Amino acid sequence: MSRTGTVFIHTNEKQIVGAIVSAHSMTRNSRHADRFDVRIIHFKDHPFLAAREGQGFLRDGATRIWRNDDLQSFTPLRFMPPKLAGYAGRAVVVDPDVFAVGDVHDLLSRDMQGKAIMCKARGETKRYASSVMLLDCAKLTHWDCEREFGELFEFKRDYMDWISLKCEPEETIGVFEEEWNHFDTLNERTRMLHNTRRKTQPWKTGLPVDFQDAERKRKDGGILRRLRRSLLGETPPEQRRYVAHPDRNQERFFFGLVRECMENGLISEAMLREQMRLNHVRHDALEVIAGLDRQAAA
Repeated sequence: MSRTGTVFIHTNEKQIVGAIVSAHSMTRNSRHADRFDVRIIHFKDHPFLAAREGQGFLRDGATRIWRNDDLQSFTPLRFMPPKLAGYAGRAVVVDPDVFAVGDVHDLLSRDMQGKAIMCKARGETKRYASSVMLLDCAKLTHWDCEREFGELFEFKRDYMDWISLKCEPEETIGVFEEEWNHFDTLNERTRMLHNTRRKTQPWKTGLPVDFQDAERKRKDGGILRRLRRSLLGETPPEQRRYVAHPDRNQERFFFGLVRECMENGLISEAMLREQMRLNHVRHDALEVIAGLDRQAAA
């Protein structure tokens, strides 16, 4: 039986629990789990990222500072799979907050109609959501994550153009259905659930916020933002907290997968407690899982 390809999940230590749960969901919910591999790409294994700590890079036309401890410092690794796959075969790459509800094999094996990339469109702006991509690796030999990442710091490449695929020829990108990257939506159509709103990620509820808000270009040059800050002041960091996801079904879905990971030895209680201590996972995670057990027994 021929292999279809590989699912890559990119992460850093802050989102490692999400990545493990994501990997589990890919095989758990597939009828053909024996026909593809699942690999986690970890920030710590690619030191060219960490080497840029504190350096300025180009994002949305402005200079930002690279911080290794940002919640999403793994995002450049979206562009690693073709090289890791030897520029051959199919790959699906997802963020660590993306969980399979449907069968990822259906995506890996679909007709790409000659395109190099398939992903979700973002409005009518010719920007794309690269957080879930289907890749024909043989058509992406120009992707070199380390080189392209370096170009951000040389101000030759804008992070937002890179991450939204504006650097790619338009004719090489195809669009798949939004349910393959369903933003904080879990319904009968969802194939992959993406908990993309960082502040409501179900495994973070109650923790201090540990990400930088994106500073986007504004027509007013930021005058209104500065005025608001001068009148109201900055929100103290200790008051900025992750909040509960508005859809409790998505919380139950995630922690149901965590419970299975623990039952299967993919996540130990000791690991989960350590991630709680590090403020990477909400401190009541074990109580939430126990609540699911009580519901199942009722």
